[in-house]
Order: sequence, then C-alpha cells, then structure tokens
Amino acid sequence: MPQTLCFAAPTTDAIALHLVAPDGADAALSGLPDAQSAWARHHGFSGALAQVCALPGDTGRPSAILIGTGTARDRARQRFAIGAAIAALPEATYRLAAPLQGTDGEELALGYLLSLYRFDRYRSQAPAKARLVAPDGLDTARLERIAAAEALTRDLINTPAEDMGPDALETAARDLAGRFGAGITTIEGDDLLAQNFPLIHTVGRAAGRAPRLIDLRWGTGARSLTLVGKGVCFDTGGLNLKPGSSMALMKKDMGGAATVLGLAQMIMAEGLDLSLRVLIPAVENAVAGNAFRPGDIFTARNGKTVEINNTDAEGRLVLADALALANETPADLTISMATLTGAARTAVGPDIAPFFTDDDGFAATLAQAAAQVADPVWRLPFHTPYEAMIEPGIADLDNAPSGGMAGAITAALFLRRFVPDVPSYAHFDIYGWCPTNAPARPKGGVGMGARAIFRTLTEGLAR
Repeated sequence: MPQTLCFAAPTTDAIALHLVAPDGADAALSGLPDAQSAWARHHGFSGALAQVCALPGDTGRPSAILIGTGTARDRARQRFAIGAAIAALPEATYRLAAPLQGTDGEELALGYLLSLYRFDRYRSQAPAKARLVAPDGLDTARLERIAAAEALTRDLINTPAEDMGPDALETAARDLAGRFGAGITTIEGDDLLAQNFPLIHTVGRAAGRAPRLIDLRWGTGARSLTLVGKGVCFDTGGLNLKPGSSMALMKKDMGGAATVLGLAQMIMAEGLDLSLRVLIPAVENAVAGNAFRPGDIFTARNGKTVEINNTDAEGRLVLADALALANETPADLTISMATLTGAARTAVGPDIAPFFTDDDGFAATLAQAAAQVADPVWRLPFHTPYEAMIEPGIADLDNAPSGGMAGAITAALFLRRFVPDVPSYAHFDIYGWCPTNAPARPKGGVGMGARAIFRTLTEGLAR
C-alpha cells in the first residue's frame, strides 16, 4: 500500500510559523519584542529562501518560527524549498500564522507533504518529525491526494526489477483498480500474439516473466481520456546490449507506467467526470535465444511493418501496439508517457518533462498549468519534415534511425503514426528520476508532468 502523506490535525499548542520575505524582514523584526528582535538579528535572519530562525520562549520551547521566503527568483530556482524547510524542523506541531493562498501557497503546502516521503521497503528510514497543521485557504484534501499519488509513482520506480517485473506491475495496477472500483483486464504471454499485439510480445518474449498488456477502465463521463504508459520493467538493451553504466538505472524504465498510474490515482481520487482508460504494455527487454534481433521486421497491430535497427529502442515498439489499440476507440485526449530517449534528457535535462502535441490549445493550457503547480514541462515539435528519417525503405517504419540526430523527435513521430484517428494526442518523454537530492524530491524515482496534466484536466472540466 502506498504511503499516505498528510497534514496534522489542529492543536492548541502548535508553534506559529511566520513567513518573511527579504524586503519585509526589517519591518517584521522591528515588530517583535525587543529580546526576540535582537535574537533574530544576532542570528542574521534576513528572509533568505528557507532560512529558519526559532524565537525562544520563556520555557525554552520556541514561541514562534521565522521562515524566509526569498525572492520570486529564488523560489523559481529552487521550488518546494520552503515546504521542505518546514518538514525538516524539530519534532513538534506547527501552524502557519496566516492563511495561504494562490499557487505559492499550494507549492509550499505540497512541498511539505512531498518532503514526508520515504522509500523504506528495504531499509527503515527516519520519518520527518515536524507536523504541519493543514493550512487555511487551500484545498488541502486535494493536495494530500496529489501527494499520495506521487508517492505511488515514486514507490513503483524505486522498486528494483526483481520485485517490480511485469507481474508485480500488474499487481500494482490491480490494487489501484480495486481501491477505486475500476475494471481491469490483462492479456499475457502468447495470448498477445493470438489477440494481435505482436510488438509487445516480441520485446518481452525472451524474459523469464511473461509480457502483458494491462487495460484499466474507470468512470462514465462524457469526456474520455486514455493514458498509455511504457512499462519496460528492466531494459538490458536486448541483443544491442547496454554497457553496465547505462544499465544501472534501468529499473526506472517503467517510469511512464508508474507516472500514468499515479496520474490515474489523482483522477479517480478526485472523482473527475471522465471516462478513463489506462493501457500499460509491461515487459522486460532481456537477452536469450529467442530474443528479437537487429534487422528483423515485424508487423504491428495496425498492420505497419517495423524494421528493428536497434533492440535497445524497444519502448516505442511496445507503445506502438498499445497506441494502435487506443486508436481503435479514440478518446477525446490520448496521452503517452515514457522514459523513451536519452536525446530528451540531453535537450532539457532531468528536471523538465518535454512533450509533443499538435493540439495548440492543450499545449497552451498545459504550460500555464505547469507553472501553477511547479511541475515544469517544455514543448518540443512534431517536426513533420523528419518523417522521412523513420522510413527505412525496406519496411514502413524504422525503430532506430541512423545518424543520432533529433532522437526524441523521431521517436515521437514514430508513435504518432499509431494514433492517426485520435482528436488530440500528446506524448511525454520523461526521465522519471531525480539524480540528486532536492527539496521535496529525494534522489530516486519521481513523477514528472502528472501534476501539470492533472491541473489541465481539472481546469478544462471546470470551463
């Protein structure tokens, strides 16, 4: 069961937290009793981002805490820093001295919740000791639901492949479906061939744990949404074997699946008026005598032939069959999420979720939502002139064009070929991993883009 990250209940002995900006620090300190003002000045309190100053009380227990908010530029450079600073306070119950409002308030509160996350499946981890009373002025219940969904995504990505193979990923999806009354079916092993999912079967056939397609459905809303997540639970690269240094993080290659499951939890917990479908092709890309080979040509579910020029470009293959299925009953909006290309990381680094879409309205709304919820995204182009790069001549499509240029774009163009009939399609090429500790984001698995999409969905349904 994923962690529940929650605010504390109100209590009469909660210590007040005062947020102080740099340009208001002198006035704030001047308004304190002389002894406390002298104390804060002695300790150099200036309102710098996440700066903490405990004001001593008569009993030795702090009477209040000052926390610096920094400038808007400071907060943009290091999101969630204030919430993380609150979570790092000594053991006690705390309350905000003034109500929080707007996107800055939501970021602070969510930053606190996300800072409570611990991955403790294999080793006990000391919990945060600070307890923050639910701040006034915010929809804190929604923030708790978002944080719980993010914890699910992180847990799934952080779990090693030994314990998070295609079967365990299916179990996680079934657990989620059971909690929210969703329907779920799977197609497994050779049944994938019998039911015309040849590419999913091809990629996963060499592994000891059978490949499968997970299909979750929830809701009866008039507007429909299909989420497709890459569930490659471990990627050796296949016969185009990765070097050891590149294989070390491949437990996170199911980050797309983990992210769409977290997003699905947000949607279902919120009770959005949608018809939701989640498709996850879950496989391991392994090496064995029956592994698929460079130069092989396979026919996808939609009849297109695909030449394999690199077995390490397997994610787009499993997504292709799933997207072809989604295209057969087009949703109003179809989104794929995958840890797909190193080119995307080279372009925007590990902290931004690049996305592709031809829907300008969705792109504009998403960009606005991403800024509101501190979940950065960046639009990259479906550059149609590059279509020729994915056409090898001997087959309809090439899974790994030579030359090494525009790798993220050509992968996205490949996927777009399988959803020609959906009204609106967006593809997210995420990293799914925080390479170093950051406020509210410890090193390890992390959701990317899901909160921005969720805000886009909630804002769109409200209009």
